[in-house]
Amino acid sequence: MPLDPRDQMNTAMTRLKTAQPTTKRMIIMLVLVGVVAGLVFGFEQGRSKGIAANIGAMQKTLPTVATTVANTQSWQPVATTVGSLRAINGTDLSLDVIARLGAHSRVRYIKDASTNTGRLLSIMNRCQDLAVFSASAHIPACVMLIGGVGWMAGPACVIPRQSVRLYELCRDGRWKEAMELQRRLWQINEIFARYNLAACIKAALEIKGYDVGDPVPPQPRLGSKERDIIAASLSDVEELVAVF
Repeated sequence: MPLDPRDQMNTAMTRLKTAQPTTKRMIIMLVLVGVVAGLVFGFEQGRSKGIAANIGAMQKTLPTVATTVANTQSWQPVATTVGSLRAINGTDLSLDVIARLGAHSRVRYIKDASTNTGRLLSIMNRCQDLAVFSASAHIPACVMLIGGVGWMAGPACVIPRQSVRLYELCRDGRWKEAMELQRRLWQINEIFARYNLAACIKAALEIKGYDVGDPVPPQPRLGSKERDIIAASLSDVEELVAVF
């Protein structure tokens, strides 16, 4: 006949009281191990249930989807101009690269600011279908004399009427008058070569009454001395259109 649980407990306690010290320690250790194992098991069970609950909640949440209408647009048939600036970091467009670009149907013009006018003539000779613009680093009238189609430069922003007049004289083949006007305008090109390009343009436009603000940092604003030099040059060339 099975013993009553209370009798079993009493028996265990009696044995614990009468057991040797070593046996008591062993029993206590086993009890503690059992308690720890029970706690670990309960923790793992709780964590598993929590993870399962979170996964279930995620599955019930619908994802947010953003949509937009995609429209078909045709490539604009514009004429692209390639620019070559002065190489300050050791890089430049080689003649081979320019020739490859010039072979593309959408690349029709190039503006070169290398200060080497002979390079422009090399481009013209090698790339027959690529039209060349002068930069302020070149003498625009000379570039148009050897076949350039115009000039695209900072000074044209501050002396537009004089720049257009120079182009018209070159276009009409009036080279003597064009070179005389070019000599008078060259002081503006010299200023642009001396000072920071953006700061020079903004200072010149402000002198002419256009509030264009300061250059974007870290480019500094020109000081009063530099602005006085620019103002004097602008004043000197202001009436040149009437003369020519």
